[in-house]
Amino acid sequence: METPNISIEFFPPKTPEGADKLRVARQKLAELNPKYFSVTFGAGGSTQHGTLSTVLEILAEGHDAAPHLSCVGGTRESIRAILQEFKEKGIRRLVALRGDLPSGYGGAGELRYASDLVEFIRQETGDWFHIEVAAYPEMHPQAKSPQDDLQAFVRKVQAGANAAITQYFYNPDAYFQFVDNAHKLGVDVPIVAGIMPITNYTQLMRFSDMCGAEIPRWIRLKLASFGDDSASIKAFGLDVVSGLCEKLLAGGAPGLHFYSMNQAAATTAIWQRIIGA
Repeated sequence: METPNISIEFFPPKTPEGADKLRVARQKLAELNPKYFSVTFGAGGSTQHGTLSTVLEILAEGHDAAPHLSCVGGTRESIRAILQEFKEKGIRRLVALRGDLPSGYGGAGELRYASDLVEFIRQETGDWFHIEVAAYPEMHPQAKSPQDDLQAFVRKVQAGANAAITQYFYNPDAYFQFVDNAHKLGVDVPIVAGIMPITNYTQLMRFSDMCGAEIPRWIRLKLASFGDDSASIKAFGLDVVSGLCEKLLAGGAPGLHFYSMNQAAATTAIWQRIIGA
């Protein structure tokens, strides 16, 4: 099998200790030769500075890096300033998102949707940035219907996105159905599968409730049956997620985007299992 394309996501560390831990994890993950690393952006831009400094550190280490940029709560002027700074720093890749409203926050901002943000980035910067957008095989939790959600995705691509990264999922059929439906509506950009390693049952349940990712019943029951046996949870998680990745790649997924949670071990183990290392 040809070595598949992968990318790996981090969140900006909040403490100096977190930054040190991330450097160690990043060094290990860089050995997997990812196409790029992405760095998330907090609600309402709460970690904007941490995002940029982490991205610049990754670029200085000789790897490609993409900051996440959300439009929620922002103005055209504030987003223009961020884009200008990214350009000046030599950043060429972006993950453009609507983003979540922080609690107690008022309006959505001048650009309401990710498609508006993508359109604005293209108007301001032409083809400077390679733009990734989000896709939701199991539907965005705030969408009215799967059809509405798919149309919103198509609008982002029509606005100028180069590629998409999906929310994580554990049902490969949901991904393949979504890709087929998008292709039928004229989408021809790569739709990369988002992968969440399974290492902690309660954390996984919490994340999945927040983002609307479905955990199939058989996986939930099996994880619950392990109780506090973290070694069994990790071993089972490795089997499940590696199998998912193999099905996705065999079915034509153009790449995998790992939600690393700033840890190296689980993503590395999955990768080694996939490529038979």
